[in-house]
Amino acid sequence: MTAASGANTGTTAAGPPAQPGLPGPQTRPGAVAAGAWRLPEPAVGVGSLPTPAAEPVRLGWLDALRGFAALTVVWFHLSPLVLGPQRHLRIYHHIDLGKYGVLLFFLVSGYVIPMSLERHGSLRRFWIGRLFRVYPAYLVAIAVTAVLAMTGLAGMRASLRADPVTAVLAHATMLQDPLGLRGTVRVFWTLSYEMIFYLVVAGLFAWRLHRHSGWWAAGLALAALAAGSVLPDGLFAAGPAGRRLTAALLLVLVAGVIAACLSGRRRLIAVAGAAGICSVALPALDGHPTADSTVVASWQGVLLLAVMFAGTVVHRAQHGQLGWRAAASALAVVGVCTVAAHWIYLPGRTAHLVWLTTVVAVAVTFAAAYAARRRAVPRILVWLGTISYSLYLLHVLVLARVVALVPGLATRPVPVRVLVGAAFLLLALGAAGLSHRLVERPGQALGRRLLRALDRASAPARSVPAATERAAPRTGRRHDARRSV
Repeated sequence: MTAASGANTGTTAAGPPAQPGLPGPQTRPGAVAAGAWRLPEPAVGVGSLPTPAAEPVRLGWLDALRGFAALTVVWFHLSPLVLGPQRHLRIYHHIDLGKYGVLLFFLVSGYVIPMSLERHGSLRRFWIGRLFRVYPAYLVAIAVTAVLAMTGLAGMRASLRADPVTAVLAHATMLQDPLGLRGTVRVFWTLSYEMIFYLVVAGLFAWRLHRHSGWWAAGLALAALAAGSVLPDGLFAAGPAGRRLTAALLLVLVAGVIAACLSGRRRLIAVAGAAGICSVALPALDGHPTADSTVVASWQGVLLLAVMFAGTVVHRAQHGQLGWRAAASALAVVGVCTVAAHWIYLPGRTAHLVWLTTVVAVAVTFAAAYAARRRAVPRILVWLGTISYSLYLLHVLVLARVVALVPGLATRPVPVRVLVGAAFLLLALGAAGLSHRLVERPGQALGRRLLRALDRASAPARSVPAATERAAPRTGRRHDARRSV
């Protein structure tokens, strides 16, 4: 999810520990002032070091959107048990709430990841922030799953047991889905596309091509629609040998890109940037190598990247880096191509209508949240956004244990289903809150300490970032800044 996003930066899946909010003069109790602070502009320029003391901000409306998206995914997985399979399917035949939540996560990641990168003006700071934001909770989720499997309380997918070496390599890079592997936790598949997006965006930044978000969003969407029938689904990882070799090469690629960015050497960063941009070939040529891939085809994987770049387009337009007419055109192309591709390449009228309503619902939701970005955001929604990454990763594990403890839950009387469902939500939120406090926040703090150490070590040499850009020129707009992005 990072969602996601998956992802943090005001509201991706990343950011320093929460700090007390400063309400504006007219903020009601329990809310965060939407327009309290301006988004700070980095003072980093070519030939200067990033200022470690610069305090990032959080965007409350995006936190709320992430929290809402996470709860939607949780409800999608819970609803067959509480509503019953038939009622769940009746809803699913009109809108796919799982994909709805994931697409919202991807839009949020697309909005905030480039913003975070450009605000820091440093690929080193970006990668350390990303790694120490997403990996601690991710590794804990893997460890919990492994313990449950070893104690016989949970199973491990046969494909992972059959080739543990490839499974470890794939999990090391988070690129399980385009490698044709199901993650140890089912929802890991979205992290594969978050990681690919990180690689591409960092590569574009290294080559100073990061402002062309509209072209990337529209271009990827049009490519998926036009070439969907000819894109191979498993060029690299269709067989076991190819899968292991590809997993090993991807580990080398990801590790090499990150190491080059940490080095601060221009030539290495240029090579790493080119490799990062080329990683777009992975979903385009290997989007569905096996039945264990969640993405149904390569064209769909390319569309997911287009959706993330659509979020970046909104960010660019908001800060005057792209005209609203061009932005609207790019966003329309992404929306129309996403719906059209699923109508052309997926069979069944029901699937067509589901994707139409899902895409429209995602667009309306994000637009409504954006329109309300200056309004006060209730603290409960900001808190949900803060723990959304852990909630996304852990809720499936909690749900599996609840189902094991209450077998046949979907057939129990309605009061029992509702009671058990409420207990599950409380347990999942509690587990996510603990994970955020005990895993995510210490992980982010460790990353900041490492970054300070690296900055001190490189200060005498005055190493220069590969590319620096102001993330948000002075537009006169106000932002619901609260804490770290």
